[in-house]
Amino acid sequence: MPRPTLCARPHQRRARRSLNRSRSSSRREPPLPVRDGLGPARVRVHGGPVLAELTERFGPDARAKVLGGEVLCADGTVVDATTVLAPGGVVFLYRDLPVEVPVPFDIPVLHRDNDIVVVDKPHFLATMPRGRHVAQTALVRLRRELQLPELSPAHRLDRLTAGVLLFTTRRELRGRYQTLFARREVGKTYLAVAQTVPEQIPAVVRSRIVKHRGTLQALEELGEPNAETEICYLGGNQFRLTPRTGRTHQLRVHMNAIGAPIVNDPWYPVVEDIAAEDFSAPLQLLAHTLEFDDPISGRRRHFVSGRSLRGD
Repeated sequence: MPRPTLCARPHQRRARRSLNRSRSSSRREPPLPVRDGLGPARVRVHGGPVLAELTERFGPDARAKVLGGEVLCADGTVVDATTVLAPGGVVFLYRDLPVEVPVPFDIPVLHRDNDIVVVDKPHFLATMPRGRHVAQTALVRLRRELQLPELSPAHRLDRLTAGVLLFTTRRELRGRYQTLFARREVGKTYLAVAQTVPEQIPAVVRSRIVKHRGTLQALEELGEPNAETEICYLGGNQFRLTPRTGRTHQLRVHMNAIGAPIVNDPWYPVVEDIAAEDFSAPLQLLAHTLEFDDPISGRRRHFVSGRSLRGD
């Protein structure tokens, strides 16, 4: 019987050491490169023979990938039929792409240099792969169109939200720009068109917003506020929104909470079933401006979307 292969150096046989090294390696870049705009999937294992586990979890296609030498451990070791990993270890492989409805809108580039790419994302296009949206995402499409395999988003916009979106061109820059957003050093303004306009409009909305796994809507709950939005009424049914925090669906939740749900919002106040191929009613929410001090050049950056909303 062949000896089991461990994703480790030969002298590191104990499961605990293998697990520690897998955890350390998982923080580095994946051992497989970006291919056709898409990076490899990262799978955390339950522990034991990897071939048996991947076959049970993902079926015969995953088994074929292992036997074909297409699955790698975090340290770059090729997984084979004898590979054993401790619980919590990770492996990498290229996923099989789902069938997706093409999003029929271009992604205009507002700015491009050696460090960053700024685009005007259309409605209905996710920022990066997640769930059933993989190839039809801004990240994968831009990697392919611009031939920039290390392109990465510095922040995210909801799939249904259009507007200014910032990417870094090289992986060593990603953390410096992401830190700007984490430290709230980026000025962001949004435009929105509301279904109704309440009699009283608060200047600032503060609440506690939580998003539970497996649910579409984010919810407001009692407790210490973790979300804050400045609201400016522009007249008609139009608003300018300035988020001071970045919770999931924050602007949509806060507009709904004040009695002014955003036009064409399929999730607030109630969840509506919209066909994947229906692009006729875009959410009337636009990431209009983005402003920050560039951590590389030191220059003040200011970008404005060229898009408009119905009702503007």
